[in-house]
Amino acid sequence: MIVVGVDTATADAVAGVTAQGEVIREVRVDPDSDGRPRHSRVLLAEIERCVDAAGGWERIDRIAVGIGPGSFTGLRIGIATARALAQARGIPIAPVGSLAALARGISEEASGRPALPVFDARRSEAFAALYADDGAELWPPLVASPPELADRLRSLDSTPLAAGDGALRFATELEAAGATIAPPSDPIHRVAARHVCEVGEAAVEAATDQIKPLYLRPPDAKRWLERDRGVPGG
Repeated sequence: MIVVGVDTATADAVAGVTAQGEVIREVRVDPDSDGRPRHSRVLLAEIERCVDAAGGWERIDRIAVGIGPGSFTGLRIGIATARALAQARGIPIAPVGSLAALARGISEEASGRPALPVFDARRSEAFAALYADDGAELWPPLVASPPELADRLRSLDSTPLAAGDGALRFATELEAAGATIAPPSDPIHRVAARHVCEVGEAAVEAATDQIKPLYLRPPDAKRWLERDRGVPGG
């Protein structure tokens, strides 16, 4: 199977293509120097370069797209792009949990320990999940404050390996609760296209209109609107 993988849950624009599990091409475009993601400017062109490297759209069997949790704007761009390409080209599409893709890379270094992918969710919160070394989901994706996540970790019988920008931001709390944090320079802190493709190859395909972002919480714009309107809890 030849799979195109796309993920925009974080500030990185991630795209790649694999054939029978082997990487043909993959790229991860960093945000601008001011920290602004470049999803809208580079994603489509990078996908097309990946497809060209694989021999053209007629050879692509599936598109795998990260659905989050993560950046609201980034997810909308990535999912809309993948859906449009799948529909226009008549290619099956499958949703991939962005944390599951990150966990796949973590598991390669975890030596049998659980993988704990953690994204920085802003608002002093984290998006996290927990996966066994075989990829089985132990905790579904969740949003939690560092103390809440630490409480969950203390209930484990094993020491997970944690990675992701959230793991780095909240390293003190996670390490105190028993997690091991990968070194800051380790590439497993960032989603890789090859892992999006790998998870996507085993994922269940869905209709394009069923591919939707996994937000876990309301966007900031909705919260601000509710606050300005005086909605309780807004």
